[in-house]
Amino acid sequence: MNTLLLEPHNGVLHITLNRHGCRNAMSLEMVNELRAVVAQLDSQTRALVISGAGGHFCAGADVKDLVTAGGHLAALNRAFGSLLQEMEAVSQVVIVVLQGAVLGGGFGLACVSDIAIADHKAQFGLPETSLGLLPAQIAPFVVKRIGLTQARRLALTAARFDGVEAERLGLVHFTESDPQALAQRLDEVLGQVLQCAPGANARTKALLLASVDQPLGPLLDQAAQWFAEAVSSEEGIEGTQAFVQKRKPGWCK
Repeated sequence: MNTLLLEPHNGVLHITLNRHGCRNAMSLEMVNELRAVVAQLDSQTRALVISGAGGHFCAGADVKDLVTAGGHLAALNRAFGSLLQEMEAVSQVVIVVLQGAVLGGGFGLACVSDIAIADHKAQFGLPETSLGLLPAQIAPFVVKRIGLTQARRLALTAARFDGVEAERLGLVHFTESDPQALAQRLDEVLGQVLQCAPGANARTKALLLASVDQPLGPLLDQAAQWFAEAVSSEEGIEGTQAFVQKRKPGWCK
């Protein structure tokens, strides 16, 4: 990997965006490397933690790529949308740690996370319209994350805001005051995630995502089937036995 640092540990894959010379701007190479990581995930990986090197998460698209893309601009843009779709759909729990610039594509990446932790001074924004561009691939994920009314305000003003406001909007779940507090919150969240059965988490995540746009009746039918399968699954049996025996189930780290 040329643009990412990967560190697997205890069932968690830590992914660091590593183009700190340009505030981890999202190049096509970085998009392709992130998509390759997502495609190669296996059941041994229970969570992803995505952060940025050099005090920034991601400052958006790499303008150099836009200049050199020529007639391939639409394909370049759509590749980032595919990354967001694929990242949102992974069965693992996706956690982002947000510092410094969280702009454009970085904002979009934050929107597809399951849990977002931010520094209170992090700077969020959708600057595309101030550059004469559109948040083309990001927009649907922003709307899903914070709602249409707030998405319209932010996209049509290119307004910048901090981590405290991001938490108020529901973009992030936790805002911390310093790097040590960020690390402590991450440890706490990971500890909670690893108490949950990975298969049950994967099915639950799929169910929650499906609830956004699938008809209710068929969705509840599917949920009932998944529940029945869970009860008789290896995880379900282990979990209920552990409860009765007053011990931790085998998947707990």
